[in-house]
Amino acid sequence: MIRVVPFILFLSITPAQKSEMSVKDIIKEMDKNMNAKSRILTSKMIVHGRRSSRTIESKSWVVGIDKAFTEYLSPPREAGTKMLKLGDKLWTYSPQTDRVIQISGHMLRQSVMGSDMSYNDMMEDKPMEELYEATVERSIEINGRDHWIIMLEAKIKGLAYPKRKVWIDKEYLLPMKEELYAKSGKLLKTSTMSDVKKVQGRWFPSRFNFRDELKRNSKGTEWVIDKIEFDIEISKSRFSKALLRK
Repeated sequence: MIRVVPFILFLSITPAQKSEMSVKDIIKEMDKNMNAKSRILTSKMIVHGRRSSRTIESKSWVVGIDKAFTEYLSPPREAGTKMLKLGDKLWTYSPQTDRVIQISGHMLRQSVMGSDMSYNDMMEDKPMEELYEATVERSIEINGRDHWIIMLEAKIKGLAYPKRKVWIDKEYLLPMKEELYAKSGKLLKTSTMSDVKKVQGRWFPSRFNFRDELKRNSKGTEWVIDKIEFDIEISKSRFSKALLRK
């Protein structure tokens, strides 16, 4: 992920078990840690421009990897904008035009509200195990913490990022850093996560940084989770196209 909604569920594995893990097991456990049954969160996206920054606040309701509804709360220009994901389909609603638009095809490559994230980034949240072949490049220590560096090569066609390089924390089993590449090997985006805390007994990174390497003079985009609740009931009616206009 870049996973624009990477919600972490830490699963306890002993150090001895970790030392014996195969690369397939590492990716499988990372995938498990990146998902939860459901979650509701409030967050802010800080888009850093060349001369100034702007902050966009939102609230999201998410079930598994197939359903997500986001409403933008501020600033006034963005308030009331909504986004609905159902499976591999994505719709947005703009109160300024009072129109619901399905985002598909080349539109998925467009920036979300001028940030360093695209709609494609929001859609690619299937388990990595299903999408990529993985190989361990090496182990490395970063700021006193042990990581694996793992290379991921697409095993299906049509992915926005056919190659990925991932730094996975050996304790948290979280992708603390990612480099996302085109098939040619050109670096497209980088992402990092930090401020890992325990929430409801689960390890959770509350701050993410994204940078579009193709954007000239990009200063990146921060995504900060202010509050999150896991594994709570969310009404099916929340994920309705009719709710986009309400």
